Amino acid sequence: MNDAIVDRFVSFLDASPTPHHAVATVASHLGARGFEAVRVADPPRQLPAGFRGYVRDEGSIFAFVVGNKPVVDAGFRVIAAHTDSPNLRVKPQPLQRSHGYVRLGVEVYGGVQVATWVDRDLGMAGVVHVKAGDSITSHLVDVRRPVARVPTLAIHLNRTVNSEGLKLNNQTQLPAVFALCDDDDGDPLRALLAAEVGCAPDDVTTWDLSLFDLATPTVGGANGEFVFSARLDNLGSCHAALEALTTAIDDGPVDHTTVVAMFDHEEIGSRTQRGAAGRALEHVMRTIMTNAVPQGPGTLSRALAHSFVISADMAHAVHPGFSDKSDAEHAPRMGAGPAIKLNVNQRYTSEGSTSAMFAMLCEEAEVPVQWFTTRADMACGSTVGPLLAAGLGVRAVDVGNPMLSMHSVREQCGSQDHGWMAAAMRRFLVRPKLG
Repeated sequence: MNDAIVDRFVSFLDASPTPHHAVATVASHLGARGFEAVRVADPPRQLPAGFRGYVRDEGSIFAFVVGNKPVVDAGFRVIAAHTDSPNLRVKPQPLQRSHGYVRLGVEVYGGVQVATWVDRDLGMAGVVHVKAGDSITSHLVDVRRPVARVPTLAIHLNRTVNSEGLKLNNQTQLPAVFALCDDDDGDPLRALLAAEVGCAPDDVTTWDLSLFDLATPTVGGANGEFVFSARLDNLGSCHAALEALTTAIDDGPVDHTTVVAMFDHEEIGSRTQRGAAGRALEHVMRTIMTNAVPQGPGTLSRALAHSFVISADMAHAVHPGFSDKSDAEHAPRMGAGPAIKLNVNQRYTSEGSTSAMFAMLCEEAEVPVQWFTTRADMACGSTVGPLLAAGLGVRAVDVGNPMLSMHSVREQCGSQDHGWMAAAMRRFLVRPKLG
Protein backbone atom coordinates (compact mmCIF):
# COMPACT_ATOMS: atom_id res chain seq x y z
CA MET A 1 0.00 0.00 0.00
CA ASN A 2 1.22 3.51 -0.86
CA ASP A 3 0.73 5.14 2.51
CA ALA A 4 1.45 8.66 1.20
CA ILE A 5 -1.32 8.71 -1.38
CA VAL A 6 -3.78 7.20 1.10
CA ASP A 7 -2.90 9.88 3.65
CA ARG A 8 -3.51 12.55 1.02
CA PHE A 9 -6.79 10.87 0.11
CA VAL A 10 -8.00 10.88 3.71
CA SER A 11 -7.05 14.56 4.08
CA PHE A 12 -8.90 15.39 0.85
CA LEU A 13 -12.04 13.64 2.08
CA ASP A 14 -11.91 15.48 5.39
CA ALA A 15 -11.52 18.85 3.68
CA SER A 16 -14.45 18.27 1.32
CA PRO A 17 -17.79 18.03 3.18
CA THR A 18 -19.65 19.50 0.17
CA PRO A 19 -19.03 19.82 -3.59
CA HIS A 20 -18.14 23.49 -3.11
CA HIS A 21 -15.47 22.54 -0.58
CA ALA A 22 -14.19 19.74 -2.82
CA VAL A 23 -13.77 22.23 -5.65
CA ALA A 24 -12.01 24.71 -3.37
CA THR A 25 -9.66 21.94 -2.22
CA VAL A 26 -8.94 20.83 -5.78
CA ALA A 27 -8.33 24.43 -6.88
CA SER A 28 -5.87 24.91 -4.02
CA HIS A 29 -3.92 21.80 -5.03
CA LEU A 30 -3.94 22.87 -8.67
CA GLY A 31 -2.74 26.36 -7.81
CA ALA A 32 0.17 24.89 -5.89
CA ARG A 33 1.19 23.03 -9.08
CA GLY A 34 1.10 26.07 -11.33
CA PHE A 35 -2.45 25.89 -12.66
CA GLU A 36 -4.09 29.27 -13.34
CA ALA A 37 -7.75 30.13 -13.01
CA VAL A 38 -9.47 30.70 -16.38
CA ARG A 39 -12.96 32.09 -16.94
CA VAL A 40 -14.91 31.00 -19.99
CA ALA A 41 -16.56 34.44 -20.02
CA ASP A 42 -13.24 36.30 -20.28
CA PRO A 43 -11.87 37.69 -23.58
CA PRO A 44 -9.60 35.29 -25.52
CA ARG A 45 -6.05 34.89 -24.26
CA GLN A 46 -3.19 32.87 -25.65
CA LEU A 47 -2.67 29.49 -24.00
CA PRO A 48 0.73 28.08 -25.01
CA ALA A 49 1.57 24.39 -25.13
CA GLY A 50 1.97 23.15 -21.58
CA PHE A 51 -0.33 25.81 -20.13
CA ARG A 52 -2.03 24.61 -16.97
CA GLY A 53 -5.47 26.01 -16.25
CA TYR A 54 -8.75 25.35 -14.54
CA VAL A 55 -12.31 26.59 -14.88
CA ARG A 56 -14.27 26.68 -11.62
CA ASP A 57 -18.06 26.75 -11.47
CA GLU A 58 -19.42 26.43 -7.91
CA GLY A 59 -19.51 22.64 -7.30
CA SER A 60 -17.82 21.72 -10.61
CA ILE A 61 -14.23 22.20 -11.76
CA PHE A 62 -12.42 21.48 -15.03
CA ALA A 63 -8.62 21.31 -15.05
CA PHE A 64 -6.59 21.11 -18.24
CA VAL A 65 -3.10 21.08 -19.72
CA VAL A 66 -2.70 22.28 -23.30
CA GLY A 67 -0.94 19.74 -25.50
CA ASN A 68 2.01 20.19 -27.85
CA LYS A 69 -0.10 19.52 -30.93
CA PRO A 70 -3.33 21.16 -32.07
CA VAL A 71 -6.26 19.56 -30.32
CA VAL A 72 -7.94 18.93 -33.68
CA ASP A 73 -5.05 16.56 -34.45
CA ALA A 74 -4.25 15.05 -31.04
CA GLY A 75 -7.64 15.25 -29.29
CA PHE A 76 -8.57 15.48 -25.65
CA ARG A 77 -7.83 12.89 -22.95
CA VAL A 78 -10.61 13.36 -20.40
CA ILE A 79 -11.08 11.86 -16.94
CA ALA A 80 -14.59 12.59 -15.67
CA ALA A 81 -15.92 12.14 -12.13
CA HIS A 82 -18.42 13.87 -9.86
CA THR A 83 -18.07 15.87 -6.67
CA ASP A 84 -21.54 15.44 -5.16
CA SER A 85 -22.77 12.72 -2.80
CA PRO A 86 -26.24 11.89 -1.44
CA ASN A 87 -26.97 13.86 1.71
CA LEU A 88 -29.47 16.01 3.59
CA ARG A 89 -29.85 19.58 2.30
CA VAL A 90 -31.17 22.36 4.51
CA LYS A 91 -34.38 23.94 3.20
CA PRO A 92 -34.56 27.71 2.52
CA GLN A 93 -37.09 28.21 5.35
CA PRO A 94 -36.05 25.30 7.54
CA LEU A 95 -37.05 26.19 11.10
CA GLN A 96 -39.77 23.97 12.57
CA ARG A 97 -40.78 24.89 16.14
CA SER A 98 -42.81 22.49 18.25
CA HIS A 99 -42.79 21.03 21.76
CA GLY A 100 -39.89 23.29 22.77
CA TYR A 101 -37.61 22.09 19.96
CA VAL A 102 -36.32 23.83 16.88
CA ARG A 103 -35.76 21.39 14.04
CA LEU A 104 -34.19 21.96 10.63
CA GLY A 105 -36.33 20.90 7.70
CA VAL A 106 -34.25 19.04 5.12
CA GLU A 107 -34.63 17.69 1.62
CA VAL A 108 -33.09 14.38 0.62
CA TYR A 109 -30.50 14.98 -2.09
CA GLY A 110 -29.97 11.92 -4.28
CA GLY A 111 -30.34 8.29 -3.28
CA VAL A 112 -29.67 8.61 0.44
CA GLN A 113 -29.71 5.58 2.73
CA VAL A 114 -31.82 7.58 5.15
CA ALA A 115 -31.63 5.18 8.08
CA THR A 116 -27.84 5.61 8.28
CA TRP A 117 -28.20 9.32 9.13
CA VAL A 118 -29.97 8.89 12.46
CA ASP A 119 -28.31 9.33 15.86
CA ARG A 120 -25.24 10.94 14.27
CA ASP A 121 -23.43 14.08 15.33
CA LEU A 122 -24.03 16.30 12.31
CA GLY A 123 -22.14 19.40 11.26
CA MET A 124 -23.23 21.84 8.58
CA ALA A 125 -21.34 23.06 5.53
CA GLY A 126 -21.86 24.77 2.21
CA VAL A 127 -22.24 28.30 0.89
CA VAL A 128 -23.97 31.25 2.54
CA HIS A 129 -25.07 34.22 0.43
CA VAL A 130 -24.98 37.56 2.24
CA LYS A 131 -26.18 41.07 1.43
CA ALA A 132 -23.29 43.52 1.11
CA GLY A 133 -24.64 46.92 0.19
CA ASP A 134 -26.32 46.58 -3.20
CA SER A 135 -24.67 43.25 -4.01
CA ILE A 136 -24.47 39.67 -2.75
CA THR A 137 -21.30 37.99 -1.51
CA SER A 138 -20.89 34.24 -1.10
CA HIS A 139 -18.97 32.56 1.72
CA LEU A 140 -17.88 28.97 2.23
CA VAL A 141 -18.82 27.74 5.68
CA ASP A 142 -17.77 24.56 7.47
CA VAL A 143 -19.33 24.23 10.93
CA ARG A 144 -17.19 21.48 12.47
CA ARG A 145 -19.18 20.92 15.61
CA PRO A 146 -22.32 18.88 16.32
CA VAL A 147 -25.14 21.31 15.65
CA ALA A 148 -27.86 18.89 14.54
CA ARG A 149 -29.08 15.35 15.11
CA VAL A 150 -31.87 13.12 13.82
CA PRO A 151 -32.92 11.15 16.94
CA THR A 152 -34.52 7.75 16.72
CA LEU A 153 -37.62 6.72 18.61
CA ALA A 154 -36.88 4.52 21.63
CA ILE A 155 -37.33 0.81 20.95
CA HIS A 156 -39.88 0.73 23.77
CA LEU A 157 -42.12 2.84 21.51
CA ASN A 158 -41.19 1.09 18.26
CA ARG A 159 -41.05 -2.62 19.06
CA THR A 160 -40.82 -3.78 15.41
CA VAL A 161 -37.84 -1.66 14.39
CA ASN A 162 -35.43 -4.61 14.39
CA SER A 163 -37.72 -6.95 12.48
CA GLU A 164 -39.20 -4.46 10.02
CA GLY A 165 -36.41 -1.91 9.75
CA LEU A 166 -36.29 1.78 10.51
CA LYS A 167 -38.72 3.78 8.39
CA LEU A 168 -38.81 7.56 8.55
CA ASN A 169 -41.15 10.03 6.92
CA ASN A 170 -38.84 12.53 5.22
CA GLN A 171 -41.17 15.44 5.86
CA THR A 172 -42.23 14.87 9.46
CA GLN A 173 -39.60 12.61 11.07
CA LEU A 174 -36.33 13.39 9.28
CA PRO A 175 -35.97 17.09 10.26
CA ALA A 176 -32.92 17.38 12.51
CA VAL A 177 -33.12 18.65 16.09
CA PHE A 178 -31.17 21.90 16.14
CA ALA A 179 -31.98 23.77 19.38
CA LEU A 180 -34.24 24.15 22.36
CA CYS A 181 -36.21 27.32 21.94
CA ASP A 182 -39.39 29.14 22.87
CA ASP A 183 -41.76 30.10 20.08
CA ASP A 184 -40.90 33.80 20.30
CA ASP A 185 -37.10 33.40 20.19
CA GLY A 186 -35.09 34.67 17.20
CA ASP A 187 -33.67 32.73 14.26
CA PRO A 188 -30.92 30.46 15.63
CA LEU A 189 -29.78 29.34 12.17
CA ARG A 190 -29.19 32.85 10.84
CA ALA A 191 -27.46 33.74 14.09
CA LEU A 192 -25.10 30.78 13.73
CA LEU A 193 -24.36 31.50 10.07
CA ALA A 194 -23.85 35.21 10.72
CA ALA A 195 -21.28 34.36 13.38
CA GLU A 196 -19.49 32.06 10.92
CA VAL A 197 -19.19 34.63 8.11
CA GLY A 198 -18.99 37.81 10.20
CA CYS A 199 -22.17 39.64 9.28
CA ALA A 200 -25.48 40.65 10.84
CA PRO A 201 -28.11 37.89 10.97
CA ASP A 202 -30.49 40.00 8.86
CA ASP A 203 -27.88 40.12 6.07
CA VAL A 204 -27.95 36.33 5.64
CA THR A 205 -30.22 35.90 2.63
CA THR A 206 -29.96 32.38 1.18
CA TRP A 207 -27.74 29.33 1.42
CA ASP A 208 -26.75 26.04 -0.15
CA LEU A 209 -26.15 24.01 3.00
CA SER A 210 -25.75 20.33 3.75
CA LEU A 211 -25.62 18.38 6.97
CA PHE A 212 -22.67 16.02 7.25
CA ASP A 213 -21.41 13.34 9.61
CA LEU A 214 -18.62 14.68 11.83
CA ALA A 215 -16.81 11.34 12.14
CA THR A 216 -13.45 11.88 10.43
CA PRO A 217 -12.23 9.79 7.47
CA THR A 218 -9.76 7.15 8.54
CA VAL A 219 -7.76 4.14 7.46
CA GLY A 220 -9.14 0.98 9.08
CA GLY A 221 -9.11 -2.79 9.08
CA ALA A 222 -6.75 -5.24 10.77
CA ASN A 223 -3.92 -4.30 8.41
CA GLY A 224 -5.00 -0.91 7.09
CA GLU A 225 -6.84 -2.49 4.18
CA PHE A 226 -9.76 -0.07 4.17
CA VAL A 227 -10.69 3.58 4.10
CA PHE A 228 -13.81 4.44 6.13
CA SER A 229 -15.40 7.76 5.27
CA ALA A 230 -18.39 9.67 4.04
CA ARG A 231 -18.50 10.72 0.36
CA LEU A 232 -16.23 8.01 -1.04
CA ASP A 233 -18.79 7.93 -3.85
CA ASN A 234 -17.45 9.81 -5.67
CA LEU A 235 -14.64 11.81 -4.09
CA GLY A 236 -12.58 8.64 -4.35
CA SER A 237 -12.54 9.00 -8.13
CA CYS A 238 -12.03 12.77 -7.94
CA HIS A 239 -8.93 12.44 -5.80
CA ALA A 240 -7.48 9.64 -7.92
CA ALA A 241 -7.91 11.86 -10.99
CA LEU A 242 -6.29 14.81 -9.19
CA GLU A 243 -3.33 12.62 -8.21
CA ALA A 244 -3.00 11.37 -11.79
CA LEU A 245 -3.05 14.88 -13.23
CA THR A 246 -0.66 16.49 -10.76
CA THR A 247 1.90 13.70 -11.12
CA ALA A 248 1.56 13.31 -14.91
CA ILE A 249 2.64 16.93 -15.49
CA ASP A 250 6.06 16.07 -14.06
CA ASP A 251 6.76 14.27 -17.38
CA GLY A 252 6.24 17.52 -19.30
CA PRO A 253 3.56 18.37 -21.87
CA VAL A 254 2.33 15.66 -24.22
CA ASP A 255 0.85 15.95 -27.70
CA HIS A 256 -2.79 15.64 -26.59
CA THR A 257 -4.66 18.08 -24.36
CA THR A 258 -5.48 16.71 -20.92
CA VAL A 259 -8.74 17.48 -19.13
CA VAL A 260 -9.97 16.40 -15.70
CA ALA A 261 -13.69 17.18 -15.31
CA MET A 262 -15.34 16.99 -11.90
CA PHE A 263 -19.09 17.54 -12.19
CA ASP A 264 -21.66 18.49 -9.61
CA HIS A 265 -25.25 17.13 -9.63
CA GLU A 266 -24.54 13.57 -10.85
CA GLU A 267 -26.53 12.08 -7.99
CA ILE A 268 -29.67 13.94 -9.13
CA GLY A 269 -29.42 13.22 -12.85
CA SER A 270 -26.79 15.72 -14.10
CA ARG A 271 -29.33 17.79 -16.07
CA THR A 272 -28.18 21.17 -14.80
CA GLN A 273 -26.09 24.08 -16.02
CA ARG A 274 -22.89 22.62 -14.55
CA GLY A 275 -23.85 18.94 -14.66
CA ALA A 276 -22.56 16.38 -17.13
CA ALA A 277 -25.76 16.57 -19.20
CA GLY A 278 -25.20 20.30 -19.67
CA ARG A 279 -22.68 22.07 -21.88
CA ALA A 280 -20.13 23.08 -19.25
CA LEU A 281 -17.41 20.70 -20.48
CA GLU A 282 -18.10 21.58 -24.10
CA HIS A 283 -17.68 25.29 -23.26
CA VAL A 284 -14.31 24.54 -21.64
CA MET A 285 -13.21 22.50 -24.66
CA ARG A 286 -14.19 25.27 -27.05
CA THR A 287 -12.32 27.81 -24.93
CA ILE A 288 -9.18 25.67 -25.07
CA MET A 289 -9.50 25.23 -28.85
CA THR A 290 -10.01 28.95 -29.42
CA ASN A 291 -7.18 30.13 -27.19
CA ALA A 292 -4.55 27.39 -27.53
CA VAL A 293 -1.46 28.57 -29.42
CA PRO A 294 -1.08 25.24 -31.26
CA GLN A 295 -3.83 25.45 -33.90
CA GLY A 296 -4.86 23.40 -36.91
CA PRO A 297 -7.67 23.24 -39.42
CA GLY A 298 -10.94 21.84 -38.15
CA THR A 299 -13.61 22.18 -35.50
CA LEU A 300 -14.49 20.59 -32.17
CA SER A 301 -16.02 17.60 -33.94
CA ARG A 302 -12.61 16.76 -35.45
CA ALA A 303 -10.94 17.09 -32.07
CA LEU A 304 -13.52 14.82 -30.44
CA ALA A 305 -12.90 12.16 -33.08
CA HIS A 306 -9.39 11.86 -31.64
CA SER A 307 -10.56 11.99 -28.01
CA PHE A 308 -11.25 9.49 -25.25
CA VAL A 309 -13.07 9.72 -21.91
CA ILE A 310 -12.54 7.69 -18.75
CA SER A 311 -15.68 8.01 -16.64
CA ALA A 312 -14.67 7.15 -13.08
CA ASP A 313 -17.32 6.39 -10.46
CA MET A 314 -17.13 3.99 -7.54
CA ALA A 315 -18.29 0.40 -8.14
CA HIS A 316 -20.21 -2.13 -6.05
CA ALA A 317 -17.92 -4.59 -4.28
CA VAL A 318 -19.29 -8.04 -3.56
CA HIS A 319 -20.86 -7.98 -0.08
CA PRO A 320 -19.93 -10.96 2.12
CA GLY A 321 -23.39 -11.00 3.71
CA PHE A 322 -25.32 -10.44 0.47
CA SER A 323 -23.21 -12.15 -2.18
CA ASP A 324 -26.38 -13.27 -3.96
CA LYS A 325 -26.88 -9.62 -5.01
CA SER A 326 -23.79 -9.83 -7.24
CA ASP A 327 -23.17 -11.59 -10.55
CA ALA A 328 -20.76 -14.29 -9.42
CA GLU A 329 -18.49 -13.89 -12.45
CA HIS A 330 -18.46 -10.08 -12.24
CA ALA A 331 -18.24 -9.42 -8.50
CA PRO A 332 -15.21 -7.20 -7.79
CA ARG A 333 -13.47 -7.37 -4.43
CA MET A 334 -11.87 -4.55 -2.48
CA GLY A 335 -8.10 -4.73 -2.58
CA ALA A 336 -8.02 -6.37 -6.01
CA GLY A 337 -7.86 -3.34 -8.30
CA PRO A 338 -10.18 -1.11 -10.32
CA ALA A 339 -13.22 -2.58 -12.05
CA ILE A 340 -14.33 -2.00 -15.63
CA LYS A 341 -18.10 -1.46 -15.54
CA LEU A 342 -20.26 -2.80 -18.37
CA ASN A 343 -23.96 -2.84 -19.22
CA VAL A 344 -25.23 -3.85 -22.66
CA ASN A 345 -28.05 -1.31 -22.38
CA GLN A 346 -25.36 1.38 -22.08
CA ARG A 347 -26.11 2.45 -18.54
CA TYR A 348 -22.33 2.29 -18.50
CA THR A 349 -20.60 3.45 -21.66
CA SER A 350 -17.94 0.72 -21.80
CA GLU A 351 -17.74 -1.49 -24.89
CA GLY A 352 -15.30 -4.21 -25.88
CA SER A 353 -12.87 -1.83 -27.58
CA THR A 354 -12.87 0.81 -24.86
CA SER A 355 -12.67 -1.82 -22.11
CA ALA A 356 -9.65 -3.34 -23.84
CA MET A 357 -8.04 0.09 -23.86
CA PHE A 358 -8.40 0.52 -20.10
CA ALA A 359 -7.26 -3.07 -19.45
CA MET A 360 -4.12 -2.33 -21.49
CA LEU A 361 -3.48 0.82 -19.47
CA CYS A 362 -3.77 -1.18 -16.25
CA GLU A 363 -1.38 -3.83 -17.54
CA GLU A 364 1.20 -1.20 -18.47
CA ALA A 365 0.84 0.47 -15.07
CA GLU A 366 1.12 -2.92 -13.30
CA VAL A 367 -2.38 -2.52 -11.91
CA PRO A 368 -4.76 -5.50 -11.49
CA VAL A 369 -8.13 -5.09 -13.18
CA GLN A 370 -11.57 -6.53 -12.43
CA TRP A 371 -14.96 -6.58 -14.16
CA PHE A 372 -18.37 -5.49 -12.96
CA THR A 373 -21.83 -6.05 -14.37
CA THR A 374 -25.12 -5.91 -12.49
CA ARG A 375 -27.08 -9.15 -12.20
CA ALA A 376 -29.28 -9.65 -15.27
CA ASP A 377 -32.38 -9.74 -13.07
CA MET A 378 -31.62 -6.42 -11.34
CA ALA A 379 -31.74 -2.78 -12.42
CA CYS A 380 -28.44 -1.06 -13.22
CA GLY A 381 -27.31 2.35 -12.10
CA SER A 382 -25.48 4.84 -14.33
CA THR A 383 -22.77 7.50 -14.38
CA VAL A 384 -21.71 10.63 -16.24
CA GLY A 385 -20.12 8.36 -18.86
CA PRO A 386 -23.13 7.75 -21.14
CA LEU A 387 -24.10 11.43 -20.95
CA LEU A 388 -20.66 12.56 -22.10
CA ALA A 389 -20.32 9.85 -24.73
CA ALA A 390 -23.69 10.75 -26.24
CA GLY A 391 -23.44 14.51 -25.80
CA LEU A 392 -19.92 14.82 -27.22
CA GLY A 393 -19.86 11.82 -29.55
CA VAL A 394 -16.67 10.49 -28.03
CA ARG A 395 -15.33 7.05 -27.14
CA ALA A 396 -15.52 6.28 -23.43
CA VAL A 397 -15.14 3.64 -20.75
CA ASP A 398 -16.68 3.42 -17.28
CA VAL A 399 -14.49 2.29 -14.39
CA GLY A 400 -14.54 2.44 -10.61
CA ASN A 401 -12.98 1.14 -7.43
CA PRO A 402 -15.06 -1.40 -5.47
CA MET A 403 -16.73 -0.20 -2.29
CA LEU A 404 -19.35 -1.20 0.30
CA SER A 405 -22.13 0.82 1.96
CA MET A 406 -22.60 3.01 -1.11
CA HIS A 407 -24.82 6.05 -0.39
CA SER A 408 -24.61 5.44 3.35
CA VAL A 409 -23.57 8.30 5.62
CA ARG A 410 -20.39 6.25 6.14
CA GLU A 411 -18.83 4.17 3.33
CA GLN A 412 -15.93 1.76 2.90
CA CYS A 413 -13.38 1.11 0.16
CA GLY A 414 -10.00 -0.59 -0.24
CA SER A 415 -6.94 1.53 0.54
CA GLN A 416 -4.70 -0.27 -1.97
CA ASP A 417 -7.17 0.25 -4.81
CA HIS A 418 -6.90 4.03 -4.61
CA GLY A 419 -3.26 4.16 -5.63
CA TRP A 420 -3.89 1.60 -8.35
CA MET A 421 -6.67 3.69 -9.87
CA ALA A 422 -4.48 6.80 -9.80
CA ALA A 423 -1.69 4.87 -11.51
CA ALA A 424 -3.98 3.62 -14.28
CA MET A 425 -5.34 7.14 -14.80
CA ARG A 426 -1.83 8.57 -14.90
CA ARG A 427 -0.86 6.06 -17.59
CA PHE A 428 -3.89 7.21 -19.59
CA LEU A 429 -2.77 10.83 -19.37
CA VAL A 430 0.88 10.26 -20.35
CA ARG A 431 0.66 7.41 -22.91
CA PRO A 432 1.67 8.83 -26.33
CA LYS A 433 -1.02 7.00 -28.29
CA LEU A 434 -4.13 5.03 -27.34
CA GLY A 435 -4.09 2.90 -30.51
